[in-house]
Amino acid sequence: MFRGPHKTFVAVAAGIGGTAVSPTFRLSVGSHITAIAVGAIAAAAYLTVNSSSPQSLADYISAICTKSFGSAPAAEAPYLAENVSAMTKMMIDMGIRPSGDIDIDFVAMMVPHHQGAIEMAQTELRYGRNEPLRRMAQEIIVTQLQEITAMRLSLGRPLPPSVPSPDQIPPAAMRDLKIE
Repeated sequence: MFRGPHKTFVAVAAGIGGTAVSPTFRLSVGSHITAIAVGAIAAAAYLTVNSSSPQSLADYISAICTKSFGSAPAAEAPYLAENVSAMTKMMIDMGIRPSGDIDIDFVAMMVPHHQGAIEMAQTELRYGRNEPLRRMAQEIIVTQLQEITAMRLSLGRPLPPSVPSPDQIPPAAMRDLKIE
């Protein structure tokens, strides 16, 4: 009656098959399954109603990100535009074609996710003024780069060449800026 991994999970969550499951757990699993189903239906309905003309994934993601930014002050526009760009790129790059290897697919999706966090942190460094948040953004850049490196090395993948961060001034430019 219940075959396949997802049906087995539902059967276990429902307490079918001799497995003792608390009512709280069943309610929790049931509410999560319901929420996922409602979300999927809502997303499908939204896409059906609002897709009178074909859109690219980038257009769709940008529209979602920018919809709530209409009331933002004009001074915040460059910051918001850079964040929308980073999020859009991240979401598109995370849309991989499955390779058949879970570990490779995990890294293929996580690297752009981490890169998106790095780009958003760099945006905070360019526009933000709150020093604790700026320090946190610096830490995000360092830790996300370390995690990207660890993931690539775990798969035996070569590391990309090192380049200075866009927020760093190369040493040669520093010499040019010195006033004697």
